[in-house]
Amino acid sequence: MARNSFLNSFLNSFLNSFLARMRTGGLAAIVLMLLFTTLWTGSTASAATDYRGVNWADARDNYVSGWVIPSGLTASESYASAAAIADKVIGGFQTNLGANTVRMPINEPSVLESWWGAYTGAIDKALARNMKVILCYWPWHNGKPDDMNRFYSMWQTVIAKYGTNANVYFEIMNEPYGYSQTDWLNVAAAWLGKFPNVPRGRVLVSGTGYSDTVVAAGNDSRFKDCLLSQHIYWYWHTDKVTEQAWKDELVRRVGSHHGRTIVTEYGADMTTGINYNGPIGGNPRIAFMYGVPNKMRELGMGSVYWPGLRDGDTYSIQTRSGTGSNITLSTTNTSGRVQVRWAWGL
Repeated sequence: MARNSFLNSFLNSFLNSFLARMRTGGLAAIVLMLLFTTLWTGSTASAATDYRGVNWADARDNYVSGWVIPSGLTASESYASAAAIADKVIGGFQTNLGANTVRMPINEPSVLESWWGAYTGAIDKALARNMKVILCYWPWHNGKPDDMNRFYSMWQTVIAKYGTNANVYFEIMNEPYGYSQTDWLNVAAAWLGKFPNVPRGRVLVSGTGYSDTVVAAGNDSRFKDCLLSQHIYWYWHTDKVTEQAWKDELVRRVGSHHGRTIVTEYGADMTTGINYNGPIGGNPRIAFMYGVPNKMRELGMGSVYWPGLRDGDTYSIQTRSGTGSNITLSTTNTSGRVQVRWAWGL
């Protein structure tokens, strides 16, 4: 059950006071830390601690017409080899970052063709390691499925396997930019009608357009029990160069629905040496990586960084060495890691 509004307001105020004193150090900071920990752990965990996630993505991006194959896996994997690789990748996300959630792509060929038999090895291993798994559908072009019958057949197969697993979440469609706002919300409602037995609290309804705002979906009573999926990136507003500007931008896109919104994609360059703990200095990337994580933490929102691992992506916060079951992961930007973990409430 959620904290009541008074306690939520009090704890947020207390956290701000705590952080201010931490900057000055000393015994007062230690006392405040102990008191805050007692208060916080005595209440129900917020979404920020419920969904500490990263995306595990295909090096080609997840918009592919064939099988989606997250980095480190190959098309020749068996169930066992995919599980062995996932064990190393998921273990890296957990050890290096503190993640408890992974978002993984699906599409029609990946589920309805032979790859599904191997790919489930990776999904099952993530579940075996006590991760929450968000399975998200990527339409390969035009922002909508080419064939709605195949779209529903794909989801039927996925739900038949994972519908009763409480740690699997179903994101109906990534960035449904091929639809008008009204049409997308009707498609999402039709999906709910097709799968009435899926618990609504494990369904993610993407924001409209490029998942760039969840306000309309959040205001629609048909989705009142669903989670919402929001995206936000620094390059959407290169003119925003202050922390507060990005805080305000996130609030504008989420509206009053932060309590059930997971930011399933946000990110910035991690392999180029940017210091996300230094001065902003007019850099929209740094301003973004201060403002968005800070606001997500303040609002108690879940978040899934893009990407945890994607070969060749400058935003990737992990990089891999080795192949197969010899893969090891390492962090590409320690200052970026700080901001991602801060968003998670760590």
